[in-house]
Amino acid sequence: MGTIQDFESFRRRLNHIISERGDRTMKRFFALDQRAYEPGRIDKKTKEMLGLAASMVLRCDDCITYHLLQCHRLGVSEEELFEVFSVALVVGGSIVIPHLRRAVDTLVQLQEEMDTDA
Repeated sequence: MGTIQDFESFRRRLNHIISERGDRTMKRFFALDQRAYEPGRIDKKTKEMLGLAASMVLRCDDCITYHLLQCHRLGVSEEELFEVFSVALVVGGSIVIPHLRRAVDTLVQLQEEMDTDA
């Protein structure tokens, strides 16, 4: 994976193009996705952890990175993240291991950025 900034820049740029050119179905799906993570009976932090676990089981590296960044921004601790990783591994099985490695690599990058900013 490139840098976290590269990931976020790519995502922003392509989401902008999709929002300009996409049809009503795409726009509605993106809005539905955004609304699903808004706080309700379950808080946003928990929903992002659920999204992270589901993304790991579904083996979507972009989704894993996105939810990991959201979890980080919401103050999910390393210990909580490793519990999420454990749940995903048990549910998804050994096929999740390569995605777990990439998730941990992203987490290390986030921690290194925090150390640099401090």
